[in-house]
Amino acid sequence: MKIFPAVDILDGRCVQLVQGKRESATSYGDPLACATRWLDEGADALHVVNLDGAFGNSGKNVDLITRLVRKTGVEIELGGGIRSVEDAARWLETGVSRVIISTLATQRPASIRELADRFGNARVMAGVDAKGGQIAVHGWQETAGDYLAWAKKFEGLGAGSLLYTNVDVEGLQQGVRFEPVKRLIDHVGIPVVVAGGVSARSDVAGLRNAGASGAVLGSALYSGKIKLKDALEESQ
Repeated sequence: MKIFPAVDILDGRCVQLVQGKRESATSYGDPLACATRWLDEGADALHVVNLDGAFGNSGKNVDLITRLVRKTGVEIELGGGIRSVEDAARWLETGVSRVIISTLATQRPASIRELADRFGNARVMAGVDAKGGQIAVHGWQETAGDYLAWAKKFEGLGAGSLLYTNVDVEGLQQGVRFEPVKRLIDHVGIPVVVAGGVSARSDVAGLRNAGASGAVLGSALYSGKIKLKDALEESQ
Protein backbone atom coordinates (compact mmCIF):
# COMPACT_ATOMS: atom_id res chain seq x y z
CA MET A 1 0.00 0.00 0.00
CA LYS A 2 1.30 3.43 -0.93
CA ILE A 3 1.45 6.36 1.49
CA PHE A 4 0.56 9.82 0.16
CA PRO A 5 1.50 12.78 2.39
CA ALA A 6 -0.94 15.61 1.67
CA VAL A 7 0.19 19.00 0.43
CA ASP A 8 -2.98 21.11 0.50
CA ILE A 9 -2.49 24.64 -0.82
CA LEU A 10 -4.52 27.70 0.11
CA ASP A 11 -3.42 31.27 -0.69
CA GLY A 12 0.01 29.96 -1.65
CA ARG A 13 0.58 28.24 1.70
CA CYS A 14 0.55 24.60 2.74
CA VAL A 15 -2.39 24.18 5.13
CA GLN A 16 -4.58 21.61 6.79
CA LEU A 17 -8.31 22.09 7.25
CA VAL A 18 -10.81 20.45 9.57
CA GLN A 19 -13.67 18.86 7.59
CA GLY A 20 -12.96 21.10 4.61
CA LYS A 21 -13.80 24.36 6.36
CA ARG A 22 -11.71 27.27 5.13
CA GLU A 23 -11.85 29.11 8.45
CA SER A 24 -10.25 26.11 10.19
CA ALA A 25 -6.99 26.38 8.22
CA THR A 26 -3.68 25.85 10.02
CA SER A 27 -0.69 26.99 7.97
CA TYR A 28 2.52 24.99 7.69
CA GLY A 29 4.45 27.29 5.39
CA ASP A 30 5.85 26.88 1.90
CA PRO A 31 4.25 23.99 -0.04
CA LEU A 32 7.46 23.01 -1.79
CA ALA A 33 9.32 22.93 1.53
CA CYS A 34 6.60 20.69 3.00
CA ALA A 35 6.71 18.40 -0.04
CA THR A 36 10.49 18.18 0.14
CA ARG A 37 10.35 17.33 3.84
CA TRP A 38 8.10 14.33 3.28
CA LEU A 39 10.17 13.12 0.34
CA ASP A 40 13.33 13.45 2.42
CA GLU A 41 11.64 11.35 5.11
CA GLY A 42 10.99 8.53 2.67
CA ALA A 43 7.78 9.25 0.80
CA ASP A 44 7.79 8.59 -2.95
CA ALA A 45 4.36 10.04 -3.77
CA LEU A 46 2.28 13.11 -2.86
CA HIS A 47 -1.38 14.03 -2.65
CA VAL A 48 -1.70 17.68 -3.75
CA VAL A 49 -4.91 19.70 -3.46
CA ASN A 50 -5.49 23.18 -4.83
CA LEU A 51 -7.88 24.36 -2.11
CA ASP A 52 -8.35 27.74 -3.77
CA GLY A 53 -9.62 25.79 -6.76
CA ALA A 54 -12.00 23.81 -4.59
CA PHE A 55 -13.32 27.10 -3.20
CA GLY A 56 -13.90 28.51 -6.67
CA ASN A 57 -10.62 30.09 -7.82
CA SER A 58 -9.18 27.39 -10.08
CA GLY A 59 -6.55 29.71 -11.57
CA LYS A 60 -4.86 30.36 -8.25
CA ASN A 61 -1.68 28.45 -7.31
CA VAL A 62 -1.22 27.10 -10.85
CA ASP A 63 2.36 28.35 -11.21
CA LEU A 64 3.25 27.21 -7.70
CA ILE A 65 1.83 23.71 -8.20
CA THR A 66 3.45 23.40 -11.61
CA ARG A 67 6.84 24.20 -10.04
CA LEU A 68 6.20 21.68 -7.28
CA VAL A 69 5.33 18.95 -9.80
CA ARG A 70 8.41 19.61 -11.91
CA LYS A 71 10.88 20.08 -9.04
CA THR A 72 9.87 16.98 -7.07
CA GLY A 73 9.50 14.66 -10.06
CA VAL A 74 7.57 12.08 -8.03
CA GLU A 75 4.17 10.45 -8.35
CA ILE A 76 1.54 13.10 -7.70
CA GLU A 77 -2.23 12.85 -7.59
CA LEU A 78 -3.82 16.28 -7.88
CA GLY A 79 -7.29 17.55 -7.10
CA GLY A 80 -9.14 20.73 -6.22
CA GLY A 81 -11.29 22.84 -8.49
CA ILE A 82 -10.97 20.75 -11.64
CA ARG A 83 -14.24 21.77 -13.21
CA SER A 84 -13.77 20.81 -16.87
CA VAL A 85 -12.03 18.33 -19.13
CA GLU A 86 -9.81 21.22 -20.25
CA ASP A 87 -8.77 21.93 -16.63
CA ALA A 88 -7.90 18.27 -16.12
CA ALA A 89 -5.99 18.08 -19.39
CA ARG A 90 -3.88 21.12 -18.51
CA TRP A 91 -2.85 19.56 -15.21
CA LEU A 92 -2.06 16.22 -16.82
CA GLU A 93 0.10 17.99 -19.37
CA THR A 94 2.15 19.60 -16.56
CA GLY A 95 3.22 16.11 -15.52
CA VAL A 96 0.95 15.11 -12.63
CA SER A 97 0.50 11.35 -12.49
CA ARG A 98 -3.28 11.54 -12.20
CA VAL A 99 -6.03 14.06 -11.66
CA ILE A 100 -8.78 13.69 -9.09
CA ILE A 101 -12.16 14.78 -10.38
CA SER A 102 -15.05 14.95 -7.94
CA THR A 103 -17.79 17.51 -8.53
CA LEU A 104 -17.12 17.36 -12.29
CA ALA A 105 -17.50 13.57 -12.18
CA THR A 106 -21.00 13.82 -10.73
CA GLN A 107 -22.11 16.81 -12.81
CA ARG A 108 -20.73 15.50 -16.09
CA PRO A 109 -19.86 11.81 -15.75
CA ALA A 110 -18.90 11.54 -19.43
CA SER A 111 -15.82 13.61 -18.61
CA ILE A 112 -14.29 10.50 -17.03
CA ARG A 113 -14.58 8.60 -20.30
CA GLU A 114 -13.23 11.54 -22.30
CA LEU A 115 -10.15 11.84 -20.10
CA ALA A 116 -9.57 8.09 -19.91
CA ASP A 117 -9.75 7.79 -23.70
CA ARG A 118 -7.33 10.69 -24.14
CA PHE A 119 -4.81 10.08 -21.35
CA GLY A 120 -5.40 6.50 -20.20
CA ASN A 121 -7.44 5.12 -17.29
CA ALA A 122 -4.52 5.17 -14.88
CA ARG A 123 -4.36 8.97 -15.01
CA VAL A 124 -8.02 9.47 -14.09
CA MET A 125 -9.01 9.18 -10.42
CA ALA A 126 -12.61 9.82 -9.43
CA GLY A 127 -13.24 11.38 -6.05
CA VAL A 128 -15.74 9.66 -3.81
CA ASP A 129 -16.18 12.14 -0.96
CA ALA A 130 -18.77 10.62 1.35
CA LYS A 131 -20.86 12.34 3.99
CA GLY A 132 -23.32 10.15 5.84
CA GLY A 133 -23.11 7.57 3.04
CA GLN A 134 -23.92 10.17 0.36
CA ILE A 135 -21.45 11.57 -2.14
CA ALA A 136 -20.54 15.16 -1.23
CA VAL A 137 -19.90 17.81 -3.89
CA HIS A 138 -19.27 21.54 -4.28
CA GLY A 139 -16.66 21.76 -1.53
CA TRP A 140 -18.62 19.19 0.51
CA GLN A 141 -21.52 21.61 0.86
CA GLU A 142 -24.08 19.43 -0.97
CA THR A 143 -24.83 15.73 -1.32
CA ALA A 144 -25.81 13.93 -4.52
CA GLY A 145 -26.70 10.29 -3.91
CA ASP A 146 -25.34 6.98 -2.62
CA TYR A 147 -21.54 6.85 -2.62
CA LEU A 148 -21.40 3.17 -3.62
CA ALA A 149 -23.65 3.68 -6.63
CA TRP A 150 -21.55 6.61 -7.80
CA ALA A 151 -18.31 4.67 -7.29
CA LYS A 152 -19.58 1.84 -9.46
CA LYS A 153 -20.65 4.32 -12.12
CA PHE A 154 -17.22 5.99 -12.11
CA GLU A 155 -15.57 2.60 -12.54
CA GLY A 156 -17.84 1.76 -15.46
CA LEU A 157 -17.00 5.05 -17.16
CA GLY A 158 -13.29 4.28 -17.10
CA ALA A 159 -11.83 5.75 -13.91
CA GLY A 160 -8.60 3.92 -13.17
CA SER A 161 -8.83 4.46 -9.42
CA LEU A 162 -10.92 6.09 -6.70
CA LEU A 163 -10.07 8.49 -3.91
CA TYR A 164 -12.41 7.82 -1.00
CA THR A 165 -12.65 10.56 1.62
CA ASN A 166 -14.86 10.15 4.66
CA VAL A 167 -15.90 13.76 5.21
CA ASP A 168 -17.41 12.88 8.58
CA VAL A 169 -13.97 12.16 10.08
CA GLU A 170 -11.67 14.17 7.80
CA GLY A 171 -9.27 16.40 9.73
CA LEU A 172 -10.47 15.29 13.17
CA GLN A 173 -7.46 13.01 13.85
CA GLN A 174 -9.76 10.49 15.55
CA GLY A 175 -9.19 7.44 13.37
CA VAL A 176 -10.61 5.79 10.27
CA ARG A 177 -14.14 4.42 10.04
CA PHE A 178 -13.44 1.12 8.38
CA GLU A 179 -16.93 -0.16 7.57
CA PRO A 180 -17.67 2.25 4.69
CA VAL A 181 -14.11 1.78 3.40
CA LYS A 182 -14.52 -2.00 3.28
CA ARG A 183 -17.94 -1.69 1.65
CA LEU A 184 -16.46 0.45 -1.12
CA ILE A 185 -13.41 -1.74 -1.72
CA ASP A 186 -15.66 -4.81 -1.94
CA HIS A 187 -18.03 -2.98 -4.31
CA VAL A 188 -15.52 -2.06 -7.04
CA GLY A 189 -12.65 -3.73 -8.83
CA ILE A 190 -10.30 -0.76 -9.19
CA PRO A 191 -7.74 0.58 -6.67
CA VAL A 192 -9.06 2.71 -3.81
CA VAL A 193 -6.94 5.31 -2.01
CA VAL A 194 -8.37 6.37 1.34
CA ALA A 195 -8.27 9.77 3.03
CA GLY A 196 -9.88 11.00 6.21
CA GLY A 197 -9.02 10.06 9.77
CA VAL A 198 -5.66 8.31 9.23
CA SER A 199 -4.12 9.11 12.60
CA ALA A 200 -2.23 6.04 13.89
CA ARG A 201 -0.28 2.98 12.81
CA SER A 202 -3.41 0.93 13.45
CA ASP A 203 -5.30 3.01 10.87
CA VAL A 204 -2.64 2.30 8.26
CA ALA A 205 -2.61 -1.40 9.15
CA GLY A 206 -6.40 -1.55 9.00
CA LEU A 207 -6.49 0.05 5.56
CA ARG A 208 -3.77 -2.27 4.28
CA ASN A 209 -5.69 -5.29 5.59
CA ALA A 210 -8.93 -3.98 4.06
CA GLY A 211 -7.28 -3.94 0.64
CA ALA A 212 -6.79 -0.19 0.13
CA SER A 213 -4.17 0.63 -2.47
CA GLY A 214 -3.10 3.82 -0.69
CA ALA A 215 -3.63 6.10 2.28
CA VAL A 216 -3.48 9.90 2.44
CA LEU A 217 -1.86 11.40 5.54
CA GLY A 218 -2.96 14.93 6.36
CA SER A 219 -3.73 16.64 9.65
CA ALA A 220 -2.34 13.90 11.90
CA LEU A 221 0.93 13.89 9.96
CA TYR A 222 1.36 17.65 10.24
CA SER A 223 0.45 17.73 13.93
CA GLY A 224 2.90 14.93 14.69
CA LYS A 225 0.22 12.49 15.86
CA ILE A 226 1.47 9.99 13.32
CA LYS A 227 5.04 9.76 12.03
CA LEU A 228 5.66 9.25 8.34
CA LYS A 229 8.30 6.60 9.12
CA ASP A 230 5.77 4.57 11.12
CA ALA A 231 3.14 4.84 8.40
CA LEU A 232 5.61 3.73 5.74
CA GLU A 233 6.68 0.75 7.84
CA GLU A 234 3.07 -0.25 8.52
CA SER A 235 2.12 -0.01 4.86
CA GLN A 236 4.51 -2.76 3.79
